Amino acid sequence: MHKIGLLVMMLLLAVLPAGADPAKPLETSRFPSLAASIRVEAPLDFCGEPIPLERSEVMERLEKELLLALWDRAQVILWIKRSGRYFPIIERLLAENRLPGDLKYLAVIESALRPHAGSSKGAIGFWQFLKATGRRYDLRIDRNIDERRNLFASTRAAIRYFKDLHQLFGSWTLAAAAYNMGEKGLQTEVMAQKTTDFYRLYLSLETQRYIFKILAAKMILDAPEKYGFFLSPEELYAPLAFDRIEIKCTRATPIQVVAAAAGTYFSVIKGLNPELRGRYLAKGRHTLLIPEGTEAGFEDSYGALLEQWQSKSGATVYVVRRGDNLSAIAERFRVPLPALLMWNRLNPKKPIHPGQRLVVYSPSRQAADTPEKQ
Repeated sequence: MHKIGLLVMMLLLAVLPAGADPAKPLETSRFPSLAASIRVEAPLDFCGEPIPLERSEVMERLEKELLLALWDRAQVILWIKRSGRYFPIIERLLAENRLPGDLKYLAVIESALRPHAGSSKGAIGFWQFLKATGRRYDLRIDRNIDERRNLFASTRAAIRYFKDLHQLFGSWTLAAAAYNMGEKGLQTEVMAQKTTDFYRLYLSLETQRYIFKILAAKMILDAPEKYGFFLSPEELYAPLAFDRIEIKCTRATPIQVVAAAAGTYFSVIKGLNPELRGRYLAKGRHTLLIPEGTEAGFEDSYGALLEQWQSKSGATVYVVRRGDNLSAIAERFRVPLPALLMWNRLNPKKPIHPGQRLVVYSPSRQAADTPEKQ
């Protein structure tokens, strides 16, 4: 009996939040029943365009998406928390371009506000741009940079796309639908079905649901307490805080040098600049975000650390010979195979060829890897 009581106590301690007082009861959950949650109050609109809730099929489709969203309460909590980090920037950019604020909910449905979100079709980032569409709106997408992951660049690109779609269709609802299925596909359906009323169009199941998913996100995030989500402003993820700097790289430069110059860590620089691919900045000019308050003195620190890294890099250019393989080369230079792959941005599944030039750094190389301040 004593063992059972001890086991119960251990289980209780395991589910308590860190730092919680085990003698203090957990907060009682307060959320309405699912049936109560889908009592939609009219009027409801998207970007100022009214939703015809009086039509039973429209209400049914909205209730379905609202129920499905509320069923995944963990996801909704993450929506709410991430909105504190990203919505201030998205809302500001939309307002500066005189676009409706409701468009921010497309980013919630597209990516759940995650910079690295990806789809099976190759869409990437906050706004889930495909490569072709992203490049059409001047996003840089290459082996070094993928601006679909950059909140500022991708939101500006999305704003330009929204403007073009609205000019084409004359409706924000249709513009959102076209954002999901493509403008040519929607134009074809509008011409074939002879209506510009989204709620009377027969479209793919994904696009039929898309607008209603956006509406469900809007309803929940506009009034989370109504649906049982009680998060204080302090519980939301803090808005992005950063300084913006520009640097010029005369050669491929470790991001770690930038991190050390800012007195922070590699992971922090990557988190503030999710568009950066790999561990190196390519030759050329770069505009980067660094932690707020670290711009002062950055230039001098960066210059000194860069010089230090260059003097200690011990770089060797190895020309691949017939019969070589990556494992043997790594062993010959006494460096880890993953490091050799990283330095040369190699795909381990692709063969190397005689005459190919590989950069190999001395194993004693020590790039600045300890921040001076946090």
